[in-house]
Amino acid sequence: INMNFISWMLVMFCGLTLAQDDVNEIETQLSFPEMSVLLQELGAKSEALETKLKETENQLKETENQVLVLQEKEASKVVFSAGISGGAIGPFSTSKTLVYTRVMTNLGNAYNQHTGIFVAPVRGMYYFTFFYHAGGEHPVGLDLMKNNQVVVHSADHMTLNDGADNGGNAAFMELQQGDQVYVQMQPNTHIWGNSYSTTFSGFLLHKV
Repeated sequence: INMNFISWMLVMFCGLTLAQDDVNEIETQLSFPEMSVLLQELGAKSEALETKLKETENQLKETENQVLVLQEKEASKVVFSAGISGGAIGPFSTSKTLVYTRVMTNLGNAYNQHTGIFVAPVRGMYYFTFFYHAGGEHPVGLDLMKNNQVVVHSADHMTLNDGADNGGNAAFMELQQGDQVYVQMQPNTHIWGNSYSTTFSGFLLHKV
């Protein structure tokens, strides 16, 4: 019994000694100087991450600005030219918007070949032209329209001595975004649909 008690005491003493060594090791690992160094390292890493985050944000803003500049440049490119075909068009008892279906160019997609209407994508100064070919057996009357208002007009009287007529007009227009421009044929007039000579064109000179 005494031997067992002595053995048990030795085991307990060794266990306490090992536990004390672990505590001393932890205390040594978490000593104040080393903790200070660890905190400094963490602080430096945090500052580095913050700097990197700011750099990334600045790069993102710069990229966004570049995209906006490119979008502005693309919005400034507005050019279209289209022709109408089909032979004799008119006369009709009411006015008719001419639909120029043969699109030669439509940079900016502001002209609609299904309606014949140009819609200004941006506020700016624009230039438009229209030309026609027609026979002499009927009068000709075409108006360049802006939002249901006549801007310029081109006409020719009926004549039996002139087998064919050609004419047109042009105008500068300051348009707001969404303004509509189109060519309208007056009642009881006609044109000859030829996509190489009866045309409607326009382009953006500059934004205002």
